[in-house]
Amino acid sequence: MDKKLLKNYLEFSMFTNPGLYRNILKKLPNEIDKIGYLVRKNFIHRTTLAAGNIGTNKDKKFGDMNKVPWYRQPEDDYLVTVPSILAELYRRDKRGFIKDRSEKNKLVLTCRFIAILMASILKCKGIPCRVRAGHAPYFEKGKSGDHWINQYWNNKEKRWITLDVDGSWSLIENFDPYDIPKGKFDFPAEIWLNIREGKEDANKFWNASGDKGLIVVAWSLFYDFHCLMNNEVIYSHLPPFTFYANFPKLSEKDLKEIDKLAELMKDPDKNFNEIKNIWENKKEFRLLKGGLL
Repeated sequence: MDKKLLKNYLEFSMFTNPGLYRNILKKLPNEIDKIGYLVRKNFIHRTTLAAGNIGTNKDKKFGDMNKVPWYRQPEDDYLVTVPSILAELYRRDKRGFIKDRSEKNKLVLTCRFIAILMASILKCKGIPCRVRAGHAPYFEKGKSGDHWINQYWNNKEKRWITLDVDGSWSLIENFDPYDIPKGKFDFPAEIWLNIREGKEDANKFWNASGDKGLIVVAWSLFYDFHCLMNNEVIYSHLPPFTFYANFPKLSEKDLKEIDKLAELMKDPDKNFNEIKNIWENKKEFRLLKGGLL
């Protein structure tokens, strides 16, 4: 693997930079699954909170949702960066990463936020890591929902290992979430091209808001593009041409430009320099809107 590429994924972004918490993260366990276990014990997903003690939480492995304060809401909009996540984690319980955090003191965050936290921890330990966005077909049969995960470089095995900490306790399939087999996670570049070529049903792919189809895959594609460039944006930030009002108006020429990016992203290591060239020069793909942007 190109050393420059691995060095790139050792660098922190504005989202993953741990700031003054760096030494704390370095002292967490070195085993990836142990880190993941600790993270899972301190956070609740918004869908788990909404569903309560049923489904994947019928055994209350995420905690007793009846013990979470009634006023607690999803906190994605508040805790956008790793330092903000950690500051709130320590504010609620000064012990920080603990196995016995009470339900009332757990943070309510979704997959993107767990992924940037994992990336920050591994980078602090000198392990190249990147966040990836796409779709996971292993939570609900017949559907592939939008999801964010991680890949880290295993220097001993000389390969990227794909892991899913946020979804590790919610699988409907039997595989190791800390070494996801190839083909289990739907990366958006391949999905986009398959849909465009008529090889895949676009309606299989959806997001947490209930949207589905090619536009949802487009969102995931550009999330993933930004993640590959160490810019792990929040869900509401997207290129304007992917907005509801604009996406149906894209011409075939416009769509083919996205096809070119997707083709490169199918092998982001081999094509890293070309992808970075697009990042540095194509403002339509890099500049985002949403919220106050």
